[in-house]
Amino acid sequence: MTEERAAEQRAALVLIPGLSCDRHVWQAQVSGLSGIADISIGDTLKDDSIALMASRVLEAAPARFALAGFSMGGYVAMEIWRRAPERVLRLALVDTNARGDTPEQADLRRAAIRTAQTRGFESVLRGSLRQLVAPECPEALFEEVVQMALRVGFGTYMDQQAAIIDRADSLETLATVTVPAMVMVGAADALTPPRLAEEMVQALPGATYEVIAGAGHMAPMEQPDAVNAAFRRWLISRAA
Repeated sequence: MTEERAAEQRAALVLIPGLSCDRHVWQAQVSGLSGIADISIGDTLKDDSIALMASRVLEAAPARFALAGFSMGGYVAMEIWRRAPERVLRLALVDTNARGDTPEQADLRRAAIRTAQTRGFESVLRGSLRQLVAPECPEALFEEVVQMALRVGFGTYMDQQAAIIDRADSLETLATVTVPAMVMVGAADALTPPRLAEEMVQALPGATYEVIAGAGHMAPMEQPDAVNAAFRRWLISRAA
């Protein structure tokens, strides 16, 4: 196959980051999948609602594209499917959850904001983010996660938490998905554990299910080779 022909067959792929994440969360995918996908990163850093984030991503996205959302980005991806399913060629949901927050979960998010205001954002990050990676996560990688959240900043963190609290429940929406779908979760994900991923698989017609060994919630950064391999399988899979 010529390089020109290979370029023609590359998918347009939009990757959406999660809470307190910038494009760095997808760095290994951008470099590792560049041969089979033309990748862009959705902007989730300027809005305080999932609906506004979805609108911004759609405005910047190609006419038709494969779509993957990580954590909060999964909420945005599901909102994009509701709004413009005709533009979405494939859907991947990575370390995320289709349900809306319970009142108790919303209260915990508000409490986290108050604690960060009194104790300092970095102090809270270093405590809470440790729960997002597998126990064997190298210290250098954990520090990458912390520094990424600090770059995103406390103001954006507050806006994104408000967006997450107000998000729609998307479990019933998954039954309407008609494109090749993939659900991925880190085997040690304590924030959105495998049981929530399995719930999404059951709701998604024909979805593939990828459990990433040795990863917590930050699977795209923790186990990039395994995540990239799963993405390749999803990107080349045929529609039913």
